[in-house]
Amino acid sequence: MSKRKYINQTFYLMLIICLTAFSLNGISIQAEELDDTDISTAIKEALLFDHGVSGFKVDVTTNNGIVTLTGEVINILAKERAATIAETVKGVRSVINNIEVVTKGLSDNDVLNNVEAALILDPATESFEVTADVDNRIVTLTGNVDSWQERWLAARVAKGVKGVKGIINNINVDVETTRTDREIEQEVEQVLRWNVLIDHALIDVDVNNRKVTLSGTVGSAAEKSRAEMSAWVAGVIAVDSDQLEVQAWARDERFRQTKYENLTDLAIKQAVKDALFYDSRVKSYNISVDVENGTAKLLGIVDNLKAKRAAAKTASNTVGVWRVKNNISVRPEKIPSDSGIENNVELALMRDPYVEKYEIEVSVDNGEVTLSGEVDSYFEKAQADDAASKVNGVVSVNNNIVVEDEYDAVVYDPYVYDDWYLYDFDWYTYPDEYATTLTDWEIKEEIQEEFWWSPFIDSGDITIIVEDGVATLKGNVDTWLERSTATQNAFEAGAIAVDNDLKVEKGPDYYNR
Repeated sequence: MSKRKYINQTFYLMLIICLTAFSLNGISIQAEELDDTDISTAIKEALLFDHGVSGFKVDVTTNNGIVTLTGEVINILAKERAATIAETVKGVRSVINNIEVVTKGLSDNDVLNNVEAALILDPATESFEVTADVDNRIVTLTGNVDSWQERWLAARVAKGVKGVKGIINNINVDVETTRTDREIEQEVEQVLRWNVLIDHALIDVDVNNRKVTLSGTVGSAAEKSRAEMSAWVAGVIAVDSDQLEVQAWARDERFRQTKYENLTDLAIKQAVKDALFYDSRVKSYNISVDVENGTAKLLGIVDNLKAKRAAAKTASNTVGVWRVKNNISVRPEKIPSDSGIENNVELALMRDPYVEKYEIEVSVDNGEVTLSGEVDSYFEKAQADDAASKVNGVVSVNNNIVVEDEYDAVVYDPYVYDDWYLYDFDWYTYPDEYATTLTDWEIKEEIQEEFWWSPFIDSGDITIIVEDGVATLKGNVDTWLERSTATQNAFEAGAIAVDNDLKVEKGPDYYNR
């Protein structure tokens, strides 16, 4: 361990000891006793409200913060999603995922054909040297790719095919061997530093023979998983996060202070460019980035709509970015016929394990796709939109799908990995008025509970007022993402409208108005 790291880690250790025993600026930090039963209840409620899981078939038990999930779901994405949702709940140290994926009606040959089609027709994976084999609906992937991110993406595409029960990922990564351990270590530290979902202050990075070891403390199991994923930079052959402990006290906002200090537009711009480099859907394109007062402006040309959307999402998860202006143009290199695009979109919807059961109509005019039909939830509407965006030749999606329950808000958590960001869709807005049977007191209690269990919101600095179903939020938060997440969680808790007066402390002054 370097002298600089030792001093830094020692400083934070002393700070923790002091904060545990005393108070800082009149506010004390105490180790919270979290009851296993309460943790299980919070996870169960989160799963029940998530349309991507079907949580009523999932059972949850907790022992000393270790969560075990059992039960059944209809696809492997739902199984992994359930584990990630559990990781986001306060007090969870780790998750054992014993959920069974139950699929019906498809042979191994059907699954193989669909997986191969998905990999070939997805614009990001079509060039990958990857082959698939299927046995009892478990897919084995082999081949070679250039990065861990491409390996992960190939598996993600295969998991998004209906009928897949499991993935064995034997894809080989052609690791860059010219990088030194010190170069890798510095890059991992920077990646953790610039990811808005990771508090890097108590994380130590060591690299030996291109193997990364993460140690120290994070505030949630979800943050630990995100840190492990982020550590796979160029040249890394293994990541060990077993020494990275999860402690609820590490979520305290004072450990985040250095994350937002002295951020110049130039530094933010470079961080966004670095983040785009590790996005497998974007890295092959020449995307121009400019940052002014925390607003990231993206310019360039990509050949598919999904790449444009992915660039915006990646930029928004970079520390210091408060808004993204996505001016990327979609111009397919080879322009398929509208009938060809229509056929491929229909096939993509049929392969998708979430929306294949719905009768969604597709029409195409000069590469612009229009979707119509009816689904049960906004989650499924977004899933259909995303499936269409991945088809070569699609330049835009007009999503006219009707949601049966228009008042059913989507549960949002920034740590839960979605292929899409719901609030970026121009068709998704909260209705002007929600019908609610909750009293103001009940809504306030629900909002407080949402904030308290969240690994992303520091509820200690937020005051909640509810009158006639309208929630007013006052106080301070660190980031614009934390502010917007608070709004969404208030709606999910039952508010019919939200007046967000939260001030963002770590950003341009005009965002505090």
